[in-house]
Amino acid sequence: MTDAELGAAFAGKRVLITGGLGFIGSNLARALVPAGAEVVLIDSLVPEYGGSLENIAGLENHVSVNISDVRDEHSLRVLVRDRDVVFNLAGQTSHLDSMADPYTDLEINCRSQLSILEACRANNPGVKIVFASTRQIYGRPQYLPVDERHPIAPVDVNGINKTAGEWYHLLYGDVYGLRVSVLRLTNTYGPRMRVRDARQTFLGVWFRELIAGREISVFGDGLQRRDFSYVDDAVRALLLAGANDRADGRVFNLGGGEVLGLADLAELLVEVNGGGSYALVPFPADRKAIDIGDYYADATAIRDALGWEPRVSMREGLARTLEFYREHGEPYWT
Repeated sequence: MTDAELGAAFAGKRVLITGGLGFIGSNLARALVPAGAEVVLIDSLVPEYGGSLENIAGLENHVSVNISDVRDEHSLRVLVRDRDVVFNLAGQTSHLDSMADPYTDLEINCRSQLSILEACRANNPGVKIVFASTRQIYGRPQYLPVDERHPIAPVDVNGINKTAGEWYHLLYGDVYGLRVSVLRLTNTYGPRMRVRDARQTFLGVWFRELIAGREISVFGDGLQRRDFSYVDDAVRALLLAGANDRADGRVFNLGGGEVLGLADLAELLVEVNGGGSYALVPFPADRKAIDIGDYYADATAIRDALGWEPRVSMREGLARTLEFYREHGEPYWT
């Protein structure tokens, strides 16, 4: 599907994005509005979870915003009723927070998913739902690259609850006929990501430290390998899943692009920035306990089914992100 065809697929469509004021949700809205979609964003604006009205700066008059919690069954009934597509991005993403406060993670990543699905089942059973899952559900890889047949073995509460949220979606597809698709995202980065702390990804903190002229801290020996998804590539995958019946009932890995050791990534980021430094530091005990070691994905399934593959190189993605935060960083630091 060409970009023009993908845009046309959403022209006039009524779209709901849960977690819509967050990093990926706001970037998704910025792709849908020019395509002619009618976009509603729902977000609780809980400070720890990354949602911010700053993320839709310049877009305020082109989307509808509902400040609400996805656990609120009453508001969800109204919000899903006339939607053609729901991009379900609401969730708690911090692995450390999930270990420190497992009950909140359970509420947001399990109960809220049931609230969304029940609202759709009862009020809009014909809607298409695309759920943003995570590579974290695989745990420590038994083989690389990781494909969708890899065993599910989460290493933290967040991974367990995200697994449950994913399976709720697939179950409602099987039992109730809801059209659902699941994308397992990996290390998504880019403009509007959370950078004030590492609740979304360590890379956000690296951008903040580098732009502030401080040294980047790389945990451990820096040899852990990862793949990454620039946010524009992740948004395109979401749109393809939302527009294609071939995605119904399917689970897809994202990623599958360049694979870098973390020390090599830090070195590349310093180079793209035109200066800076990094240092290897001991792993904090709480992070070491849930670290998964090497991880990179096999994204063959989504390439074959939907024609998706990463387009933005790591160097280009880092450069775009640095440029964004140099210009717009102040609201994101504080």
